[in-house]
Amino acid sequence: MPDRRGNCTAEAVAGDLELVQAIAEAEGALEIVFERDPDARLRLWRARHMAAHAAAAFVPGSSERTTDVCVPVTELAAAVSFARSELERLRLQGGILGHAGDGNLHVSLHMDAGDPTALERSDELVRRIVEDALARGGTCSGEHGIGIGKIGALEQEHGDLIELMRGIKHVFDPLGIMNPGKVLRETA
Repeated sequence: MPDRRGNCTAEAVAGDLELVQAIAEAEGALEIVFERDPDARLRLWRARHMAAHAAAAFVPGSSERTTDVCVPVTELAAAVSFARSELERLRLQGGILGHAGDGNLHVSLHMDAGDPTALERSDELVRRIVEDALARGGTCSGEHGIGIGKIGALEQEHGDLIELMRGIKHVFDPLGIMNPGKVLRETA
Protein backbone atom coordinates (compact mmCIF):
# COMPACT_ATOMS: atom_id res chain seq x y z
CA MET A 1 0.00 0.00 0.00
CA PRO A 2 1.17 3.54 -0.66
CA ASP A 3 2.04 5.62 2.37
CA ARG A 4 0.13 8.83 3.17
CA ARG A 5 2.20 10.77 0.60
CA GLY A 6 1.39 8.28 -2.15
CA ASN A 7 4.83 6.62 -2.18
CA CYS A 8 4.90 2.84 -2.48
CA THR A 9 6.20 1.04 0.55
CA ALA A 10 8.67 -1.84 0.42
CA GLU A 11 5.81 -4.12 1.49
CA ALA A 12 3.63 -2.95 -1.42
CA VAL A 13 6.42 -3.49 -3.93
CA ALA A 14 7.13 -6.97 -2.51
CA GLY A 15 3.41 -7.82 -2.71
CA ASP A 16 3.17 -6.59 -6.31
CA LEU A 17 6.26 -8.57 -7.27
CA GLU A 18 4.80 -11.71 -5.69
CA LEU A 19 1.53 -11.22 -7.61
CA VAL A 20 3.31 -10.63 -10.93
CA GLN A 21 5.50 -13.69 -10.40
CA ALA A 22 2.48 -15.87 -9.60
CA ILE A 23 0.60 -14.69 -12.70
CA ALA A 24 3.65 -15.05 -14.95
CA GLU A 25 4.38 -18.56 -13.65
CA ALA A 26 0.73 -19.59 -14.06
CA GLU A 27 0.89 -18.41 -17.67
CA GLY A 28 4.04 -20.40 -18.36
CA ALA A 29 6.72 -17.72 -18.15
CA LEU A 30 10.13 -19.15 -18.92
CA GLU A 31 12.02 -16.59 -16.89
CA ILE A 32 11.14 -13.81 -14.48
CA VAL A 33 13.82 -11.16 -14.03
CA PHE A 34 13.74 -8.44 -11.41
CA GLU A 35 16.40 -6.52 -9.57
CA ARG A 36 16.72 -4.72 -6.28
CA ASP A 37 20.26 -3.51 -6.92
CA PRO A 38 20.12 0.00 -8.50
CA ASP A 39 22.93 -0.70 -10.99
CA ALA A 40 21.36 -3.98 -12.10
CA ARG A 41 17.96 -2.25 -12.43
CA LEU A 42 19.56 0.38 -14.64
CA ARG A 43 20.95 -2.36 -16.92
CA LEU A 44 17.46 -3.89 -17.22
CA TRP A 45 15.96 -0.49 -18.12
CA ARG A 46 18.68 0.06 -20.72
CA ALA A 47 17.91 -3.33 -22.26
CA ARG A 48 14.20 -2.48 -22.34
CA HIS A 49 14.86 0.85 -24.04
CA MET A 50 17.18 -0.74 -26.60
CA ALA A 51 14.54 -3.34 -27.55
CA ALA A 52 13.02 -1.04 -30.20
CA HIS A 53 16.41 -0.47 -31.82
CA ALA A 54 17.13 -4.18 -31.82
CA ALA A 55 13.74 -4.96 -33.33
CA ALA A 56 14.21 -2.36 -36.08
CA ALA A 57 17.61 -3.85 -36.95
CA PHE A 58 15.97 -7.27 -37.20
CA VAL A 59 13.88 -6.14 -40.21
CA PRO A 60 16.15 -3.87 -42.30
CA GLY A 61 14.40 -1.42 -44.62
CA SER A 62 11.14 -1.52 -42.72
CA SER A 63 9.47 1.36 -40.96
CA GLU A 64 8.26 1.03 -37.41
CA ARG A 65 4.79 1.62 -36.02
CA THR A 66 4.10 1.21 -32.34
CA THR A 67 1.01 1.18 -30.22
CA ASP A 68 0.22 0.57 -26.60
CA VAL A 69 -2.69 -0.21 -24.34
CA CYS A 70 -2.95 -0.94 -20.65
CA VAL A 71 -4.99 -3.69 -19.01
CA PRO A 72 -5.40 -4.95 -15.45
CA VAL A 73 -2.36 -7.07 -14.56
CA THR A 74 -4.59 -10.14 -14.25
CA GLU A 75 -5.56 -9.67 -17.93
CA LEU A 76 -2.07 -9.03 -19.29
CA ALA A 77 -1.25 -12.58 -20.38
CA ALA A 78 -4.55 -12.94 -22.24
CA ALA A 79 -4.07 -9.52 -23.87
CA VAL A 80 -0.59 -10.56 -25.05
CA SER A 81 -2.01 -13.80 -26.48
CA PHE A 82 -4.73 -11.85 -28.27
CA ALA A 83 -2.23 -9.36 -29.72
CA ARG A 84 0.00 -12.21 -30.94
CA SER A 85 -2.94 -13.99 -32.60
CA GLU A 86 -3.98 -10.76 -34.32
CA LEU A 87 -0.43 -10.14 -35.58
CA GLU A 88 -0.47 -13.61 -37.10
CA ARG A 89 -4.01 -13.34 -38.50
CA LEU A 90 -3.22 -10.01 -40.15
CA ARG A 91 0.16 -11.29 -41.42
CA LEU A 92 2.10 -8.48 -39.73
CA GLN A 93 5.63 -8.67 -38.36
CA GLY A 94 5.97 -7.32 -34.88
CA GLY A 95 7.10 -7.78 -31.35
CA ILE A 96 5.23 -7.51 -28.09
CA LEU A 97 6.74 -6.21 -24.90
CA GLY A 98 5.55 -4.30 -21.93
CA HIS A 99 5.65 -3.59 -18.26
CA ALA A 100 4.27 -6.67 -16.55
CA GLY A 101 4.01 -4.85 -13.23
CA ASP A 102 1.51 -2.25 -14.40
CA GLY A 103 -0.29 -3.93 -17.30
CA ASN A 104 1.26 -1.91 -20.13
CA LEU A 105 1.34 -3.78 -23.43
CA HIS A 106 3.38 -2.46 -26.36
CA VAL A 107 3.22 -3.78 -29.91
CA SER A 108 5.99 -2.76 -32.28
CA LEU A 109 5.24 -3.39 -35.96
CA HIS A 110 7.73 -3.55 -38.79
CA MET A 111 6.03 -2.16 -41.87
CA ASP A 112 7.27 -3.30 -45.28
CA ALA A 113 7.22 -0.23 -47.53
CA GLY A 114 6.57 -2.49 -50.53
CA ASP A 115 3.39 -3.97 -49.02
CA PRO A 116 0.39 -1.90 -50.24
CA THR A 117 -1.98 -3.24 -47.55
CA ALA A 118 0.34 -3.12 -44.53
CA LEU A 119 -0.89 0.24 -43.26
CA GLU A 120 -4.54 -0.78 -43.54
CA ARG A 121 -3.85 -4.05 -41.71
CA SER A 122 -1.87 -2.22 -39.01
CA ASP A 123 -4.81 0.15 -38.50
CA GLU A 124 -7.04 -2.90 -38.00
CA LEU A 125 -4.54 -4.36 -35.54
CA VAL A 126 -4.48 -1.18 -33.45
CA ARG A 127 -8.28 -1.00 -33.47
CA ARG A 128 -8.63 -4.65 -32.42
CA ILE A 129 -6.01 -4.38 -29.66
CA VAL A 130 -7.76 -1.28 -28.27
CA GLU A 131 -11.17 -2.99 -28.37
CA ASP A 132 -9.70 -5.99 -26.58
CA ALA A 133 -8.07 -3.82 -23.89
CA LEU A 134 -11.32 -1.93 -23.28
CA ALA A 135 -13.26 -5.20 -23.03
CA ARG A 136 -10.76 -6.34 -20.38
CA GLY A 137 -11.32 -3.21 -18.29
CA GLY A 138 -8.21 -1.48 -19.60
CA THR A 139 -7.51 1.74 -21.41
CA CYS A 140 -6.63 2.68 -24.99
CA SER A 141 -3.17 4.01 -24.15
CA GLY A 142 -0.84 2.98 -21.39
CA GLU A 143 1.77 5.69 -21.52
CA HIS A 144 2.34 6.88 -25.07
CA GLY A 145 -0.73 9.06 -25.22
CA ILE A 146 -3.47 9.49 -27.77
CA GLY A 147 -2.13 11.37 -30.78
CA ILE A 148 -3.80 11.44 -34.17
CA GLY A 149 -3.91 7.65 -34.43
CA LYS A 150 -5.98 7.07 -31.31
CA ILE A 151 -8.48 9.94 -31.32
CA GLY A 152 -11.24 7.48 -32.20
CA ALA A 153 -10.13 5.15 -29.41
CA LEU A 154 -10.30 7.98 -26.88
CA GLU A 155 -13.80 8.82 -28.10
CA GLN A 156 -14.77 5.15 -27.83
CA GLU A 157 -13.43 4.91 -24.29
CA HIS A 158 -14.50 8.31 -22.95
CA GLY A 159 -17.17 9.57 -25.35
CA ASP A 160 -19.19 11.06 -22.51
CA LEU A 161 -16.21 13.16 -21.40
CA ILE A 162 -14.98 14.55 -24.72
CA GLU A 163 -16.84 17.86 -24.37
CA LEU A 164 -15.44 18.30 -20.85
CA MET A 165 -11.94 17.61 -22.20
CA ARG A 166 -12.48 20.19 -24.95
CA GLY A 167 -13.57 22.72 -22.34
CA ILE A 168 -10.49 22.11 -20.20
CA LYS A 169 -8.23 22.36 -23.25
CA HIS A 170 -9.90 25.64 -24.24
CA VAL A 171 -9.19 27.11 -20.78
CA PHE A 172 -5.46 26.45 -21.21
CA ASP A 173 -5.30 26.89 -24.99
CA PRO A 174 -7.98 29.40 -26.03
CA LEU A 175 -6.34 29.94 -29.44
CA GLY A 176 -6.13 26.23 -30.16
CA ILE A 177 -2.43 26.36 -31.03
CA MET A 178 -1.10 23.55 -28.80
CA ASN A 179 -1.11 20.27 -30.72
CA PRO A 180 -4.31 20.99 -32.63
CA GLY A 181 -6.16 17.83 -33.62
CA LYS A 182 -3.70 15.50 -31.91
CA VAL A 183 -5.80 14.37 -28.95
CA LEU A 184 -9.26 15.79 -29.61
CA ARG A 185 -10.82 16.22 -33.04
CA GLU A 186 -10.93 19.80 -34.13
CA THR A 187 -14.45 21.18 -34.22
CA ALA A 188 -15.74 23.33 -37.03
